[in-house]
Amino acid sequence: MKFMTSEEIRQSFLDFFKSKGHTILSSASLIPNDPQLMFTVAGMVPFKPIFWGKIEPTYPRIATCQKCIRTVDIDNVGKTPRHQTFFEMLGNFSFGDYFKKEAIIWAWEYVTEVLKIPEEKLWVSVYKEDDEAYEIWKNEIGVPEGKIVRLGKEDNWWGPAGPTGPCGPDTEIFIDTGRTENCPNIDNCSPACDCGRFLEFWNLVFTEYNQDDRGNLTPLQRKNIDTGLGLERLTAIMQGVETTFDTDLFQPVIEKIESIFSVKYKSNPEQDISIRVIADHARAIAFMIADGILPSNEGRGYVLRRLLRRADRHASLLGNKRPFLHKLIDPLIKKMGSIYPELKAKKELIEQITIKEEERFLDNLERGTKRLWQMIDAKGKLNGKDLFMLHDTYGFHVELVEEILNGSDIHLDKEGFLKLMQEQKERARAATGNKEYDDVSTLIKTLHEELGGTEFLGYEMLETRSEIKTIIKKGVQVHQLSKGEEGEVIFDKTVFYAEKGGQVSDTGILETSSGVAEVLHVYIPHQDIVLHKIKVIDGLLNKGELALLKVDVEKRKATARNHTATHLLHAALRNILGEHVKQSGSLVGPERLRFDFSHFSQLKPEEIMAIEETVNEIVLSALPVTVEEKDLEEAKSEDVIALFEEKYGDKVRVVSISDFSRELCAGTHVENTGEIGLFKIISESSVSAGVRRIDAITGKESLKYLRKLTALASDLKDVLQVQEEQILEKTLSLLQELKGKEKEIKKLKEKLLSGKTSANDHEFSIDDVKFLVRIVEDAPAELVRNTADVLMQRLGQGVVIIFNKQGDKVIFVVKVSQELTKHFNAGHIAKNIAKALGGGGGGRPDFAQAGGKEVNNIEKVVNSLEKYVRA
Repeated sequence: MKFMTSEEIRQSFLDFFKSKGHTILSSASLIPNDPQLMFTVAGMVPFKPIFWGKIEPTYPRIATCQKCIRTVDIDNVGKTPRHQTFFEMLGNFSFGDYFKKEAIIWAWEYVTEVLKIPEEKLWVSVYKEDDEAYEIWKNEIGVPEGKIVRLGKEDNWWGPAGPTGPCGPDTEIFIDTGRTENCPNIDNCSPACDCGRFLEFWNLVFTEYNQDDRGNLTPLQRKNIDTGLGLERLTAIMQGVETTFDTDLFQPVIEKIESIFSVKYKSNPEQDISIRVIADHARAIAFMIADGILPSNEGRGYVLRRLLRRADRHASLLGNKRPFLHKLIDPLIKKMGSIYPELKAKKELIEQITIKEEERFLDNLERGTKRLWQMIDAKGKLNGKDLFMLHDTYGFHVELVEEILNGSDIHLDKEGFLKLMQEQKERARAATGNKEYDDVSTLIKTLHEELGGTEFLGYEMLETRSEIKTIIKKGVQVHQLSKGEEGEVIFDKTVFYAEKGGQVSDTGILETSSGVAEVLHVYIPHQDIVLHKIKVIDGLLNKGELALLKVDVEKRKATARNHTATHLLHAALRNILGEHVKQSGSLVGPERLRFDFSHFSQLKPEEIMAIEETVNEIVLSALPVTVEEKDLEEAKSEDVIALFEEKYGDKVRVVSISDFSRELCAGTHVENTGEIGLFKIISESSVSAGVRRIDAITGKESLKYLRKLTALASDLKDVLQVQEEQILEKTLSLLQELKGKEKEIKKLKEKLLSGKTSANDHEFSIDDVKFLVRIVEDAPAELVRNTADVLMQRLGQGVVIIFNKQGDKVIFVVKVSQELTKHFNAGHIAKNIAKALGGGGGGRPDFAQAGGKEVNNIEKVVNSLEKYVRA
């Protein structure tokens, strides 16, 4: 067995299987095209549809080196020799071509003849019921029976990668490391023993079954091979080191960590854990961002944010208080950039995102940790409300709190926390208007079976006649609706666009021979059946009648202007900010458009101006907007933008605006960009960390906006009595004058508050320590704190307490001389007083702040102050 670099191992594997007729493919993205999975967790993930039999393979034999992310064992990263969140999986795959015999023979050939690992060090395991694999190892390869171990499903069965999908028995190759210190029975040790002596490094999976959501197995139409050879483990074996962190895959990053933090790897066991965590997470973070994942509070972005904050937490244990992850990108690119060019291409983006995310978190880390320990000191545990506050205020995910408290017996009320998180989500949904429809009723499903779907004609026309197939009122079918009644109707065809893809629904009028109804809303509750929510405004509406459907043309045109403008905005953002920009949500209506997108920082004024100019240039160019219907796979192969979260059918609409924008979209659009009119961005804001929002207007709304600004300028000119070009200068002058007056007022208040004596002062002593208590009203918090300092200077040594009445509540501060804090603790005093005032609070031994609701109890508290101090 010779020493090999990770580059040599990676290439030797691919070259070997190329010689066996395999096509070599590049690694797929960490974002899988698979709704069941958050990340690409194994080399076979990109090929799941082939394993399933849903699509035909282009190549019968494939070999890859696939980048993967797994976080199920994140708590073990850094503590064990081989756990990683990001790793590379070497794999060879057969789709209905070769099977067990060839897979086993080639694996053995590569391990023993290419890698030259001595056969005497190798063992294998097979699924206990897989006699075929056992016989191949025994008779074809010649492995002694005593070194072939039969194991159960928990050890030698793989998959599915998700709740359902392809799976099957596997066989694994182990190396005997010779480390027996943890083995209870050295003479009978084998891969069945979990002592750690035998290291599994290659798993050959015989994918021959499909597992459904009940766990039932069905034989696949074709048998497949899926193998996984962990590059990190194999590199450790070939370089003769004990852990994957000691390999050349990690050492360049670890050396940089040593340099940044002035620490030495392998000199302190506790520090070593932090160094390994940082090294691992830095690799995962860089690759995730390079693949288009940005920090957020849900999904993949949440995992990325958790890794970033976990790395920062361990950096703080090494004494770091500044952003540092961006400094690890250079050694990572130097080591892996030639294999994964996306790291080089996205270097600046990776650095910018890590810096900004770290700055945001490090601001809160010290304060949040301090607050956490204050809560624990007060009650010895953390309830759901505490955990929610740490999450909401300081960005401390529960997992981070668990890590900080690792090894302690402090109880965390995670159930209470999750309940409060759910309540917050429900409040947010209520505030924004819940667009989710109720669970599909049995009635709607039955009607869909009876009537089929609703044909949409609204791309070509805005009026049509169609028969009322059924009427629904309060969840029940009825034959008729009369004037003033509301209900829902179904047609076999419609010109009304149903709300979807961010675009609001059409509204309009229904006319029959017996009545007229207003169409209020149109939506799709199930598959392709369309419901029209209506209100009868005259006469009657009867089931079976022929109706004239008339879309509100002005609203449709205004909505179309905004929808096409949304596509232009998306393209402009990608051109100006970078291709990391991805749509995170949108709302397209007649009055405005709202576009949420992934980006790591607030847009600069010049960036907003550039976006507006780019969109308006396309508008003024009066480019045609073309719509084509294509096969989904054909559209994706043409680099058309598609949202991963959206569900598309086999046929899709591709909306193109010259070569500037191409997107999959079912919405309605203008025929020419010149119809959009002036495009104007009204606001740019943050939705959440890593997600920005732009609100914009077009067409007639832009004209209204311009008129509004003109009227405002005219009013300001009259009020300030200046010419229009002097408005800003005059306003700034008035603001400067106002600030001067505010400073004068503040000085007068300070003078009044810190006066030598006050009618509301109380002075007395407890154990020969002087106490000064002052009661004030409606004083700014900053002035109260300053007054406490002034009074303490005047007192020399003692305790100062200031009660500040603010309407129906009281806020107070307690200040104790530094030399007296061993006998009088400001935090404890404040807490006891707050209880008597029906509130709470606390703080440091020398200074604390608290409050309460029972203002009338202040005098009583002052008169009994010794009781509260001694408590």
